Formats: sequence, structure tokens, C-alpha cells
Amino acid sequence: MTAFRFASPEALVLLLAVPLLALAPRWRRRRTGVEAAASLRVASTAAVGRASAAAGHSLRQRLHALLGPVRLVALGLAVIALARPQSGQARETIQGEGIDIALALDISGSMAALDFEPDNRLAAAKAVIKEFVESRQYDRLGLVVFAREAFDQCPITVDHGVLLRQLDQVKLSTELGIEDGTAIGLGLANAAAMLKDQKAKSKIIVLLTDGVNNVGQIDPLTAAEAARALGIKVYTIAAARSGQVPVPVDGFFGPRVAYQESHIDEETLRAIADATGGAFFRAQDTAALREIYAQIDKLEKSTVELRQWTRYRELFAWWLGPALALWCLELVLRRTALRTLP
Repeated sequence: MTAFRFASPEALVLLLAVPLLALAPRWRRRRTGVEAAASLRVASTAAVGRASAAAGHSLRQRLHALLGPVRLVALGLAVIALARPQSGQARETIQGEGIDIALALDISGSMAALDFEPDNRLAAAKAVIKEFVESRQYDRLGLVVFAREAFDQCPITVDHGVLLRQLDQVKLSTELGIEDGTAIGLGLANAAAMLKDQKAKSKIIVLLTDGVNNVGQIDPLTAAEAARALGIKVYTIAAARSGQVPVPVDGFFGPRVAYQESHIDEETLRAIADATGGAFFRAQDTAALREIYAQIDKLEKSTVELRQWTRYRELFAWWLGPALALWCLELVLRRTALRTLP
């Protein structure tokens, strides 16, 4: 970022003298004119008026009238140079380190339920996760998605733009044409593996699901123990309303909405969080989900100190040079081509 400043801004007060000097000749002429009017008597001023008008329109007089403004402009430029204008390039240095965060997101078919505004559970989760990522400016983040299997959607990276583009591409398992299911244990294990070799002192997983672990070769609590052994804290989020929820289904006459029972294993999610030193949250709408990620954001603060510094470059020569040039021009013209006789 480019910065501009005056190293000696107090010198700019001298600019007030420029308009005063510009008005001084007018005040002097007015005072002299009054005195002359009181002491002179002429029979007729017509001849004097015609002579003055003819002389006033001469090229030499018009050029001579510019000498005063040229001197004033030179004076203004010199005052600005005296104030020492400087331009600088602002830079930032970061000391300390951020947190390594793996986001584990359920993409099973049940995430299509329409109990979260403005669309479905998955769309709401993606929107809130996007806000969370944008708030973690100095952290490294990665993304794991899971249904029957778990996939690394985006490895741990400081390039949040890449992660957000990968997040935009996340779809329901039914839309991707992969087998459906909810393998919470696999999703957790993949997220832990993503963080395993990272060097940050603080590593966390934020796991969001709306169901019950029903497939996968790894039990969720076993994956939680592995995460704990790696020094990884897990925050679990149950994102679903209780009871009957609207779900889009394919019917004989096309898509329609049917009500189905919503099942979620709060006990297991709570046990995962407790085993790793994290916390369990329950969200039944988008507003609550947004608040949960805001709480996690406050709980996990990066130990980063941002320092800004600016290296400035002197610019006074860009103002002093033209000032000297105009002064020399005015002086030469006043003493040669535009010289006036005493």
C-alpha cells in the first residue's frame, strides 16, 4: 500500500503568505489611486483612458502581468518542498503463528433437508463456513468432506481463495453420484491425518454433521482417541432440527417435498468433543449455526502479532526543481525582454 506524508507539515503554514502577496499590489494600487485622486486635477480623462487601454492590450504588458503570478507559483512550490513531501510503501510483518484448522463437512443425502434457510442444510453450512474462513486471516485451513467415504477436498493451505473455491464446488453425495451414508469416523480420521504432520502448536478440527455414523471402517470414538493422541482438539456440530423435517424426494410426477424423521447422535458427538478437549454444539437453524462458528472463532484465537512499517522516499526535489526554474525564468524575463524603465 502506497502512503504519502509531509515530514515537516508545519512549513505549510507559509502557504498563507502566497494569497497575501498576491493581493498586496492591488491594495497598493488602490491606496496610491486614492492619494492621486485627491491631489491631481485634469481637464479630461478621455485621452488618458484611450492611451491606457491601448497600452494595456499590448503583448508586452500582458506578458509582464504574468511575472507576478509566476513568482507566486514558484514561492508556493518552494514552500511545499520545504515541508518535505515523502512517499512510502507500507509493509506488514507477521510474528507468531496461526492455528491449523481442518473443516470436516458432512455431504450425505440427509444434508438436503430443507430445515435451514435459505435452501438446505449443506448450503447453509457452506455459507457459514465461508464466513468463518474469511475471519481466520492468518490461519492455515483445510477441508474434508464425507458421506460413505471421506475425501480431502482441499489440503491445509494459507491460500484461502483456493479453499473457498473448493468449498463452492462441494455438493451432496447424491448429486455427485457417489454412495450415500454418514461415515463420521472416516471424516474425523481424514481430518486428523491432514493435521498430523503440521507444525503449528494449536490444531483443531471443526466437524459438522446432521446424522448418525452408519458406515465406515473407523469408529468415531476410535478416531477421536487418535486425534487426542496427536494433540488435536475437535469441535463437533450437530446441524439438524428434531422431529419431522422437509426433505426433497423424487416422485412419479417429479421432485416433491416429503417429511421425514431427523436422527442425530448427539451422545457420540459430545463424546468426541469431550475426549479431545473440544466442545459440542447443536444448531437447529442457520442463525444458530452462524453463532456457533462465531463462538469457535472466539475460543481459538491465533497468537499472531501484526506489525506495520513504511519506508519513505523524499520527493522535495520534484517541487524544488520547478520552483527554481520558474524563479530563474521570472528573473531573466524581468531583467531582459520584460524590463521596465524606472
